[in-house]
Amino acid sequence: MKSIHVYTLLLISVFYTSYGQSKTDRSKENTKSETKVTITSNVWDIKQDRNGKIWFATSDGVFRYDGKSFTKITDKIISEPFFSVLEDRKGNFWFGTYGSGVYYYNGKSFQNFRTGNGLANNSVMPIYEDKDGIIWLGTGGGVSRYNGKSFRNFTTSDGLSNNDIHAIVQDQTGKIWFGSRGDISIYDGKTFTTLTDKNGKIFRNVWSILKDKKGNIWFGADGLWRYDGSTFTKINQTGGGVIVEDKKGNILASSGGSILGYDERSLSDKNPHVTEIKTKSEIDRNLPFGMLLANDGTIWIGSDRYSYDGKILTHLKSKDGQ
Repeated sequence: MKSIHVYTLLLISVFYTSYGQSKTDRSKENTKSETKVTITSNVWDIKQDRNGKIWFATSDGVFRYDGKSFTKITDKIISEPFFSVLEDRKGNFWFGTYGSGVYYYNGKSFQNFRTGNGLANNSVMPIYEDKDGIIWLGTGGGVSRYNGKSFRNFTTSDGLSNNDIHAIVQDQTGKIWFGSRGDISIYDGKTFTTLTDKNGKIFRNVWSILKDKKGNIWFGADGLWRYDGSTFTKINQTGGGVIVEDKKGNILASSGGSILGYDERSLSDKNPHVTEIKTKSEIDRNLPFGMLLANDGTIWIGSDRYSYDGKILTHLKSKDGQ
């Protein structure tokens, strides 16, 4: 991998261990709340929109970066943490919260969905849009499927392996994968099955699942695994609490401390070429939940800014020392 600039928003060690309970449901909030600010809180999720702007779900709200400054989008909505952000195919946004359900944002106003509106649980972590435009929300009480009009919920009573959902992705066959604090569940549109390899091995406590450009499924369990549709390959022993792919097809993964970069040209090898990218949090073993490889080749991880020479992240400071 070539030299890359890295912008870090925060390396965090806090795990998603508890969920808020139902509160008073509010279906719509017409207040448009945007304030120029800086980010000083934990970053849980980072996404880039179709216009190149970067969105951050943090413990202090949702922020947007336009290349020059940060704007707090949720300034007057709620004070609870936001766990996730998704831009859907229509250009609207979805924000998952710790205990206030999910917020739908069309750029002008907010609509809030909670248990009273049909959501399975008011704590929402992963949000995913499938190939048919259906929105899937992983919550602390199961999975919610939103078709644009109503919610349909799935829990362990429907065959889901665990109600504590951490990750969602759709594979090339159209099946939906759910990573949880329990096993991986796969939904074919009718039933759930628990993922096992040819020896009957199950994969537990999966925090991140990624479908790469070639259609392979990557996930972290008792190691970092790749599934090509027929064969499971264990890439490393350390796992992957966060897994991302850059536009060249290189894979970056971390379970805390160093970030491991896997060269796309060697991914089909049994032992792909790996580069250990050291971070300033190496000693603390912090897990960078919010990590993004942006369109311009930069890497976002937190509010410290770094350059990357192929081996080490070098801390950089702006003129004002921030």
